[in-house]
Amino acid sequence: MYRFLLTPRWWGINVFVLLAIPFCVFMGSWQLSRFEARVDDQRTAEAQADSARTETPRPLAEMLPVDKATYGKRVTASGRYGEQLLVPDRELDGRQGFYVLTLLRTDGGRTLPVVRGWLPGAADAAKAPAPPAGEVSVTGALQASETPGDNGVSAQGGLPPGQTGAISTASLVNLVDDDLYDAWVTLGTADSGMTAVPASAPSGTGLDLKAFQNLGYTGEWFVFAGFVVFMWFRLLRREIEFARDAELGITEPDAPASPETASPEAGSPAAEAQPDTAAGPAQDADVEASTPVR
Repeated sequence: MYRFLLTPRWWGINVFVLLAIPFCVFMGSWQLSRFEARVDDQRTAEAQADSARTETPRPLAEMLPVDKATYGKRVTASGRYGEQLLVPDRELDGRQGFYVLTLLRTDGGRTLPVVRGWLPGAADAAKAPAPPAGEVSVTGALQASETPGDNGVSAQGGLPPGQTGAISTASLVNLVDDDLYDAWVTLGTADSGMTAVPASAPSGTGLDLKAFQNLGYTGEWFVFAGFVVFMWFRLLRREIEFARDAELGITEPDAPASPETASPEAGSPAAEAQPDTAAGPAQDADVEASTPVR
């Protein structure tokens, strides 16, 4: 009954199943590990942010380049404020507003973007307070350059002069001629009545939409593995039923045409034996006329 399993068709089916199931399980496990890694990154970022509030700020040069170990750490820098830009469409505490971004020309000769605070409403240069004059020393959380489209960062272009959609070296290099750090700082205490902007988690970490996409993909891959097993058993059961029916002789062949409805072919004995009724009543009248009356 199970000899059909040795046919080339079933060899192909079995090989496909043996390869598909481990692949689906592997991909599901990999997506689950990606989700767990993001959960761990979220916990690490929260713990790092808590510890950064109590740690002594360190000089900016000692904390570069920005990585997961230095992201969100408190740093200090000194210099003079220069050009000021606005970063529109930034949400804080459920309200829309904009960042006030001022470029700090440090004593080392390079320029550090500093977010001095957040203001509600549409971006308006008249609302943004002027930066302090003279030599200043700032303390804030170190942040990496933003990527447009990630973590709520706008990717729109065509902004008015004096505005930028993302706080990144790639965006600012087109607006200013300064030698920029590949990092920026958000002040722990905002200037002139503005609201301080909290440090954000590194891009690609935390329980964001991508993290839950990884969790959804995990479920999909395991569902695919179960579907492969289900279809294999379904095909196997159908083949067994066909084989059992063939052994019992209950497989129904194609039904022949009924002799009552089948029309005989020309020249066949059935066609010759069939009476010719084409003459109809006229032939019957000739037979009666030739019969003598007694």
